[in-house]
Amino acid sequence: MEVIASRGIDGATTRRIAEQAQAPLATLHYCYNSKEDLFADVYEFVGSRFQAVLDGSDPHSGLAETARQLLRGVLSCYFESHTFAAATLELFSWAQRQSENRGLGVYERAFETMRGILRKAAPGDQLSSEAIEDIVNVITSLADGFALNWLTRGDDSLADDKINLVTAVLDSWLADRIAQEATAR
Repeated sequence: MEVIASRGIDGATTRRIAEQAQAPLATLHYCYNSKEDLFADVYEFVGSRFQAVLDGSDPHSGLAETARQLLRGVLSCYFESHTFAAATLELFSWAQRQSENRGLGVYERAFETMRGILRKAAPGDQLSSEAIEDIVNVITSLADGFALNWLTRGDDSLADDKINLVTAVLDSWLADRIAQEATAR
């Protein structure tokens, strides 16, 4: 993660990664057939970290609070580690350039997990599948936008204010989206 965050994907050579890990280069080459295989494992690690946050949300707290928990959980992953945030954004870009959609499955699994959590949080058939999809897209867009903004303009002393601002945007949009859904039914 450190090498990817500081050097980018192209600069994250196996030699630099082995040096950072204080491991013999030969060991790295023994474990991975290619640099892409190594990055795929790092990407899986990123996915597992997000998955743990998503799994920790409480769908019994209602739709709005659950959506807020999901967003704040992902934001905290980015905020807790500049390295994690930078490497994650690099890996998202890398995944889109890979053949066979190699890394995009991690992102899609996160979407599917959020869909399931939000369905459990919405009482009865309160929301359509389209509304659930909209909520997932807004949460991820706000979180990913936050990550990029925080990396480029981050000031740790303002983190809570920025997280509160992004959460307020979600709250406002979500109230409107739920009202639209109620009107449509």
